[in-house]
Amino acid sequence: MTLAHVLILSALLFAIGVYGVLARRSLIAILMSVELMFNAANLNFVAFNHFLHPDNLWGHGIVLLVITVAAAEAVVGLALVIAIYRNTQNLNAEDLHLLHD
Repeated sequence: MTLAHVLILSALLFAIGVYGVLARRSLIAILMSVELMFNAANLNFVAFNHFLHPDNLWGHGIVLLVITVAAAEAVVGLALVIAIYRNTQNLNAEDLHLLHD
């Protein structure tokens, strides 16, 4: 397995995540797609660290930082989704007009 194989896999995962964000209507599915894009970025960090600087652990440290940010994003995102659902009884992103005048 080479760096190119891992980068192709990561690009594929990221593309699936972008498609999920753009094509899905459910807020839960959109949040899952954003998490998939975070994981694709993490895969890139680990791959570059492994293949280009095997004696250095900076890539792994950045991955831990991204996982922490992704966990915080998931908590805040799910809290917002629960609050929106309690007010509107709907999770369709196209039907939400909470910030509209």
